[in-house]
Amino acid sequence: MAAEGGGKETNEIKTQFTTREGVYKLLTHSEYSRPNRVPFNSQGSNPVKVSFVNVNDQSGNGDRICFNVGRELYFYIYKGVRKAADLSKPIDKRIYKGTQPTCHDFNPLTATAESVSLLVGFSAGQVQLIDPIKKETSKLFNEERLIDKSRVTCVRWVPGSENLFLVAHSSGSMYLYNMENTCGTTAPHYQLLKQGENYAVHTCKSKSARNPLLRWTVGEGALNEFAFSPDGKFLACASQDGFLRVFGFDAAELHGTMKSYFGGLLCVCWSPDGQYIVAGGEDDLVTVWSFLDCKVIARGHGHKSWVSVVAFDHCTTSVEDGDPPAEFSGSDEDFHEQIHFGAGRERANSSHSRLSKRNSTDSRPVSVTYRFGSVGQDTQLCLWDLTEDILFPHLPLSRTRTHTNVMNASSSPATEQTITTVSITTTTTNSSGTNGKDNVSNSSCSGNPANSLPGTLPRSNSLPHSSNPAGGSTPNSHTGSSCSSSGSSTKGIHIMDGAFIANSVSKFASLSLHDSRKERHEKDHKRNFSLGQISNKSSDKLNQLSSSRTAKAEAAKTLGTTQCPRMEEVPLLEPLVCKKIAHERLTVLIFLEDCLVTACQEGFVCTWARPGKVGLLSSQNNPANSPSGTVV
Repeated sequence: MAAEGGGKETNEIKTQFTTREGVYKLLTHSEYSRPNRVPFNSQGSNPVKVSFVNVNDQSGNGDRICFNVGRELYFYIYKGVRKAADLSKPIDKRIYKGTQPTCHDFNPLTATAESVSLLVGFSAGQVQLIDPIKKETSKLFNEERLIDKSRVTCVRWVPGSENLFLVAHSSGSMYLYNMENTCGTTAPHYQLLKQGENYAVHTCKSKSARNPLLRWTVGEGALNEFAFSPDGKFLACASQDGFLRVFGFDAAELHGTMKSYFGGLLCVCWSPDGQYIVAGGEDDLVTVWSFLDCKVIARGHGHKSWVSVVAFDHCTTSVEDGDPPAEFSGSDEDFHEQIHFGAGRERANSSHSRLSKRNSTDSRPVSVTYRFGSVGQDTQLCLWDLTEDILFPHLPLSRTRTHTNVMNASSSPATEQTITTVSITTTTTNSSGTNGKDNVSNSSCSGNPANSLPGTLPRSNSLPHSSNPAGGSTPNSHTGSSCSSSGSSTKGIHIMDGAFIANSVSKFASLSLHDSRKERHEKDHKRNFSLGQISNKSSDKLNQLSSSRTAKAEAAKTLGTTQCPRMEEVPLLEPLVCKKIAHERLTVLIFLEDCLVTACQEGFVCTWARPGKVGLLSSQNNPANSPSGTVV
């Protein structure tokens, strides 16, 4: 992705970016990290994660932040855009030996100014319940590793519960715990409760109450992340086998599935109204899945490497009922005056009921726009708008503005070759992306997809527009459907009988890693089908290779189905914003009321003020107070 201005270096770190609602600015004084502010040597360590909780402090400063860096865990008062961070006074700091914290989660139901319940998962498989305000350790679950010996990948309190929590492991299993129960002194014995396609749920057989209450076995390979729906009734699981599986949590029944275009899925999130799920992973894409229709409705391409986090912005997501708004035509400044921005949580929480009107017989349509974001190992932050032309393709548009390209995939007769050119903005890919395009079967898509719009939609004007110069390189034709070419930037994409023709332009820039390490990473990526976390043991490598062959065969079966439509069969979103904001891979993206929070593997947690909120930090404009060692 070219930097703004054309002449600037693409490796330049951005400290602000502009959307149609205004300018987001990095607050260097609100940066949280280790007290010495020295970049953490992240090689071989677990991803930096961040958790927030509000303790309802009457002083108005009730936000608390927890983050892990290597073997260390920190707990601070989070001052956000209000005041500069004081790293010399952590409420609690813990350093672990023999294991590293991998993830954590607060229980918002029980949080007070005097006590909070924080779950912490570890690389050796244990889960710890601590109270960082009281500086107490309440319990340690799976202490003897009798339940699961693999790394904890995700831990969450069950919504609405003070005692129940769910833990996922890299073994592919999830366990339901009750904080009041013990784990026992022997390995648990299980009894099958429910079984379905590539999943099983077992209960723990015991004469007395003990943990775990349930064991879920989901897919093949690691279960990388799960997320509860806003109402807490459904559970979305992103697995290393590339499948998104959505379950009814209480009934333990499979609601629907989706397959990544290539490689494993690493992250997942729900829209504020529970209507849509976004997943990201090793195909460098963000994929939007409809919960009601159980199908992929769009993909987004802007990252140049694996997508590590996706999240919806509940403050910018807009659902408006009543008469359709007037069609917009004009500049971004004019649009900024007309848009209804910052309606807050109340607006997002009422989205479910308002969207039901859109699907009813009411003649008054609903204007809806979802904003979500993603960060990746390419150190880039992308923001995306999911608009009604994608959500409701068969209904008249209530506005003409869009940031989406829909690729029209009409088949051509065998005796006639028709070339349709779709003009899009520059998208860049790298060698750690969709390298599996040669492993899938090649077949043309016949007819227009059911959820595709005819013709070409206007492209996003928040991105630089590039075109191939005259006399440019000769396009290299690839068979099959693919979203990217290995180590290349796509300056223009053409559709010829459903096949892409991409121009290779440039190599992907190094992400502050040694060349030898990058080459070794690329080699493992191609050989092992993006299975990640490759063990040094030869036996583990053989298992990875075996799983790779299985995954390739599975990908060939699902490509072109509703689980994994071809690239030309669904709309392709362009990012509204795509900026490099860190030196090391990004691992956190959280949207708050007045800011958004990102974190990178160097251990820096950054606060980006929303438009109009930067003035709340009085010391922001005082250069004398600027700390050293910041991310920018």
